[in-house]
Amino acid sequence: MLNRIFLVCLFVGLYSAGSSLSCRWMDHKFRQYSENSLDLLETMVNNSTNTTEDAEVEHTVAFPNDLYSQASKASAEDKLGFTVQVLDEVAVLFDEDHSNASWGEKTEKDFLGVVTQQADGLRSCIGSHSHKKKNKKVHMYFKRLSRHVLEGMGHSAESWELIRKEIKSHLMRVDQLVSSLLTAN
Repeated sequence: MLNRIFLVCLFVGLYSAGSSLSCRWMDHKFRQYSENSLDLLETMVNNSTNTTEDAEVEHTVAFPNDLYSQASKASAEDKLGFTVQVLDEVAVLFDEDHSNASWGEKTEKDFLGVVTQQADGLRSCIGSHSHKKKNKKVHMYFKRLSRHVLEGMGHSAESWELIRKEIKSHLMRVDQLVSSLLTAN
């Protein structure tokens, strides 16, 4: 009898470990926060000049498509860990000198607040797994964005517009990544 109970417990434990990640915050709040962050980014559009309309971030700071491809094939916990790291890196980037940016202080604070809450909410979904080592390539990519675009262009309004566009791409990609977990349930 004890052996049967043990086998049932073992089977249930193994089944739940292999099933997709379930998290109340992710199921109920992620979509709202994701939409809010993208909406706030849209309000930050630089309306004063059209000089950056067709400009793109230099090839030396190319969008890390390979990292997103790897993350899309990872486990649910690793997908969330990757997303949390991207959101944390976005927050660090937007915490830099933005005095020349075309958006106001309140919009920037609201954006940072939403991105930080989004990262914290997802971090709560992965619990003890969140202490996993950070992806160095992601960190270096955002560091290059800071050095080559912001510092290289003197934290100008144009540099911030380039960053805003680049971050919009990242937020859309992490939204897709997390949404793949929501539709998997």
